[in-house]
Amino acid sequence: MTDIQITEHHEQPTAGVRETVPMAELTDFFSRAFSATMEALGAQGLHPVGPPYGKYYGMPGEVVDVEAGFPVATPITPAGKVVPGTLPGGRTVEATHIGPYDTMENTYADVQRYFAEQKLTPSEIMWECYLSDPDTEPDPANWRTQICWPLA
Repeated sequence: MTDIQITEHHEQPTAGVRETVPMAELTDFFSRAFSATMEALGAQGLHPVGPPYGKYYGMPGEVVDVEAGFPVATPITPAGKVVPGTLPGGRTVEATHIGPYDTMENTYADVQRYFAEQKLTPSEIMWECYLSDPDTEPDPANWRTQICWPLA
């Protein structure tokens, strides 16, 4: 069973790219969004203040409304598709998924059960923080992804 807890998050400024993409193209979207965001931050003399994130607006289906980028210390100036945003503050259900991305649905199922068992209502928005870099940790069994799902 996944370790799940409720935490209090402070609103976090972000820089990222938001698009509606087919699920089959999600990996390519993340790659483009992270690269574009890092380029925009570098051009503004800024740096991420945490790991990359993927923020989902509603439950993914065949297509997903998703934003990907990095947390920053202060709002950025928009640059092309890279725009300022936020990860919401407030009470958030949090779980850490360990393993490849294609098995995260199991951790999400545990989180959804937790919401039901605790009689809590999830927000329409959720996000993931990618704590492992596949370039430096090639074994997907060791990848760590923090799932954050605010309460409605």
